[in-house]
Amino acid sequence: MRHSNGIRRAALATTAVTAVAAAVTGILPGTAMAASTTTSTPPPACPASALQVSAWQAAHRPVGTGTGAAVVQFTNVSRRTCVLTGHPTVAGAGNGSPAHNTPLTLTPTGKAATVTVRPHGKAWVKLTFVQVQGEADGYCVSGKDPVTYPTMVIGLPHSGKHQVALNDGVWAECDNKVTVTPVSAVKPS
Repeated sequence: MRHSNGIRRAALATTAVTAVAAAVTGILPGTAMAASTTTSTPPPACPASALQVSAWQAAHRPVGTGTGAAVVQFTNVSRRTCVLTGHPTVAGAGNGSPAHNTPLTLTPTGKAATVTVRPHGKAWVKLTFVQVQGEADGYCVSGKDPVTYPTMVIGLPHSGKHQVALNDGVWAECDNKVTVTPVSAVKPS
């Protein structure tokens, strides 16, 4: 008889532990615990309104007197995590207006990846232009006239177009061509 009483006590203790666990987890005794089937939804693309955009001349740029290369920074000013992806589009904003812009011919480099940008987080692209040469008004090696823009319109897939000025000069380039990197979580130089 003692043996069967020990089994009953063990069974009662197991039932008590199960009841406490059920109360804590919200799972009813006798129901099966299924593996979690919830899937994590990836963050949405950053809307244009979530991004603050700034730009400056890159430390490493082609030799010449124009802009040469610039770093464009996208800061998530929203309260939600979102993603940026792809290569940017670039257009010179004529008369300072995005409606009067001149799209530049793009040469994308690198493989595009999705960059997750948390609130106050940053992502970058680097733009490398055909460099203006010479002093004063400068010249283009191609023989075309150099062009300057007060602002550029930088677009990102699913994240809008952003008009941005350089924080240290005007955008000066030749031939309306630009080499662009994809959005990156690593700040270029």
